Amino acid sequence: MAVEREFSGAESLSASVAGRLGAALRIDWPLFMGLVVLAALGLFVLYSANGESMASLQRQLLRMGLAFSVLLVVAQISPTFLRSWSFALYLGGLGMLIAVLLVGDVGKGAQRWLDLGVIRFQPSELMKIVVPMMVARYVCDTHSPPSIQRVLVAVLMIFVPVMLIVKQPDLGTALLVLTAGMAVLFLAGIPWRLVLGGLVAAAVAAPVLWHNMHAYQRQRVMTFLNPEADPLGSGYHIIQSKIAIGSGGLFGKGWLNGTQSHLDFLPERHTDFIFAVFGEEFGLLGGLGLLAVYAFIVLRGFYVTAYSDDHYGRLLAGAMTVSFLIYLFVNIGMVTGLLPVVGVPLPMVSYGGTSMVTMMAGFGIVMSVYSHRRTLS
Repeated sequence: MAVEREFSGAESLSASVAGRLGAALRIDWPLFMGLVVLAALGLFVLYSANGESMASLQRQLLRMGLAFSVLLVVAQISPTFLRSWSFALYLGGLGMLIAVLLVGDVGKGAQRWLDLGVIRFQPSELMKIVVPMMVARYVCDTHSPPSIQRVLVAVLMIFVPVMLIVKQPDLGTALLVLTAGMAVLFLAGIPWRLVLGGLVAAAVAAPVLWHNMHAYQRQRVMTFLNPEADPLGSGYHIIQSKIAIGSGGLFGKGWLNGTQSHLDFLPERHTDFIFAVFGEEFGLLGGLGLLAVYAFIVLRGFYVTAYSDDHYGRLLAGAMTVSFLIYLFVNIGMVTGLLPVVGVPLPMVSYGGTSMVTMMAGFGIVMSVYSHRRTLS
């Protein structure tokens, strides 16, 4: 009994220390640990997907360190402060997007980067956070649900940066910015007749959008509808991806034993198509386990959102969580052939740093909203 009391006391002390540390750092431990587990799984599969390269693993580890540092820094910033700076950040983001179209660097056939000498970055990544910040500020100043006039102005706020990003062209990022902004309006409680009207308007505008798409974008849609029409060309990526996932079976071939990836049949295996590597090596059960980690993070994000006592914070935290979910949905959908290939990475798993830093900044906002919930006005 004495041993049990001692163990119980130690456990309570550990929980108390963790609670005080979490309060001091303004982090939500369940959400934070979910992200740590996801990052660890990402490093684990990346080592295999990138040909067992320690150099690339170390670079990714540095990026993850930067991303988690950004999360901790953003978590300290009060949502009230974010709200007050929303308009300035939005105008600055629009200015940078215009600068990209005028003097931006070109890479892989797209003009998406600004080179400031000491740093080269994509302003479109910032808009994944800035656009929902601006829309949340605009609609939270009125009663819920917002009026039709406010909804239309908010939609204009969303579509201006989206169209600038489409012009780069970067359809994948434009889609994510669009969904992040629209998520705010949905969470604000816009009438269903406006939602249905928007869907009808999108259907009517589809032929115009198709006509103005780049040739390679139209080809991606045609490949999505029938990848077998060009199995050695435009359909190669998705065909090999589905072969890799299917060949994993129930339990997978084992870590480092994936043939589609290690024999170079699967393109972009360490970036956009890394889920196919995971599915081949760990099978259906492993894939479901990875999705369970994602589900925990998303549900915890929505839990944090629900417990915010500030309208602005609730809208912003909800939009950040929805954005993360859309990232996941689009990547899994394109890798399994359910959606066209649009170049969206698998969150916290794909190789790369820009989108990871943006996502972790978003989760920093979620944690800030939760930790500041008693001090918000």
